[in-house]
Amino acid sequence: MEKFTVHTGTAVPLRRRDVDTDQIIPGRFCATHRRNGFEDGLFGDWRKDPDFVLNQPAHRGGSILVAGEMFGTGSSREYAVWALQDYGFKVVITPSFADIFRANSLMAGLLTVTLPHATVDELWQRIEAEPDTAITVDLRARTVRAEGLEAGFALDEDTRARMLEGLDQIAATLRHEDAIAAYERRRRSGLPVSTPA
Repeated sequence: MEKFTVHTGTAVPLRRRDVDTDQIIPGRFCATHRRNGFEDGLFGDWRKDPDFVLNQPAHRGGSILVAGEMFGTGSSREYAVWALQDYGFKVVITPSFADIFRANSLMAGLLTVTLPHATVDELWQRIEAEPDTAITVDLRARTVRAEGLEAGFALDEDTRARMLEGLDQIAATLRHEDAIAAYERRRRSGLPVSTPA
């Protein structure tokens, strides 16, 4: 997982609410067990419409998705997170997320930021008026900034620390490998043990 400290980029305004994971990546694009190559499936059905926001030249290369509330509802497919990342998104900003989608995103290194409706609406207006508007998401300071706008966001300290260091949950656990091994050596011999494969 890449470290996330500060990201500055342009944004894509997705003025839709209740976007579910089957809309993020339709099931027909999920027939593989590999971890990458899902960018073509991102919003696969909606991208058939030439007016869809990802088809607009002004928003090509955007690395921040600004969407409506309850983003990521539906099934818990990790492919939805992977498709967003493979397309190039580093951050998704909305007023609210589906819990499982948000957990999957943060475990995979896709930063999810919740901001008030009014702030999201202001971002949409700015992005639509000036598609090259630079937006900075600072995980260290927990802020989103654009010219004349600064908004704070909440993120639990454990997740923030992992993302700043570029650690998934397994890598974060393995930082304590010596302590785990010492504990296993002290355990009563009658208890179950785990052995390396």
